[in-house]
Amino acid sequence: MSATTEILKDLIGFATVSRDPNRALIDYVAARLDAVGADWQVIPDADGGKANLFATTGPRGTGGVMLSGHTDVVPVDGQEWRMPPFTCTEADGRLYGRGTADMKGFVAAAIHAFETAASGDLATPLHLALSYDEELGCLGVRSMIDMLAAAPVRPVMCIVGEPTEMGLATGHKGKTVVHADCTGMAAHSSLAPLAVNAVHLACDLVTAVRRRQQDIVENGQHDSAYNIPYSTLHVGRIEGGVQVNIVPQEARVEFEIRNLADDDPQAIIEAIRADIAPVIAAARKISPAADISLTVVNSYPGLETALDADVVKLLRDLTGVNATCKVAFGTEGGLFARDLGIPTIVCGPGSMDQGHKPDEFVTAAQLALCDDMLASLTSRLQAGL
Repeated sequence: MSATTEILKDLIGFATVSRDPNRALIDYVAARLDAVGADWQVIPDADGGKANLFATTGPRGTGGVMLSGHTDVVPVDGQEWRMPPFTCTEADGRLYGRGTADMKGFVAAAIHAFETAASGDLATPLHLALSYDEELGCLGVRSMIDMLAAAPVRPVMCIVGEPTEMGLATGHKGKTVVHADCTGMAAHSSLAPLAVNAVHLACDLVTAVRRRQQDIVENGQHDSAYNIPYSTLHVGRIEGGVQVNIVPQEARVEFEIRNLADDDPQAIIEAIRADIAPVIAAARKISPAADISLTVVNSYPGLETALDADVVKLLRDLTGVNATCKVAFGTEGGLFARDLGIPTIVCGPGSMDQGHKPDEFVTAAQLALCDDMLASLTSRLQAGL
């Protein structure tokens, strides 16, 4: 059994679903880093149950390469697993368990590579960045970004190990989640024309969102590197009303924007506000309090790394892969690039086709490819980039 597989088996045993603490896993990693004499720091949340970890090995005072991964996983509730989700089971060349693909497989390989690097002399430092609450919208990593922003030296490039089947992803879309609170005026349903139906306002908003999506498809920016080459708008949840004989006074619509890196989600929101302004104005003729209020509850940026960036050149050398791609899912890489100016690439073992599903798995062959890539990286760091 490889060292990475042994570490992965340990990591899967920590049920770090985003709603639960991850501190036991972080303490496990910290103990391993202590054993090889690495420098590390834990950045806890307010309650201390969740934490980021940032570690460095090699010379100080210079940039280096950062390996980035999140430690949280999505729930298994309501899924039918044949394998135990929080025990790593090896069968037929696959390793099963929640998070094996997304993305503890890479985290295990990164820990192994970091331990190996710490035992040798590096001319260029290696950094390890492990976060929490990525699955909730890249929330936890932001305190680590604040720490790095204040540091005298920060990494000069970053590899985010989300599952790409070891392909080189130079871009992903951003994501913005919006809650729309619709306020009407309640009445008995027999007097409905004299009231303002908040559910109707919600439906008018949904219509505006759909029309804005169609406008983007027909007139907006396109990037053929994505399987869906334009920014998307998606309504995911609607609630409102008390019972059928009461005109609803309140309703909520929750929608998201998945934007190309060059599209501004705030501009899309402002366009939707303009689209629904006549709806609100008409409703206020009946009730001055009528409204559709849009609130951004979470947002992270897209990633767009230049093809001639040093991190892309490095990964081409390390993997032997020349082609690049862009991925539909979001990562913390957009935050590293935007907020810290660190050129970032997404490259890791496994496929997101397995992520978030029952009997999630990563293949041993993919882990071996990742180990080879990180071993080559260590050799480069020993020689100096």
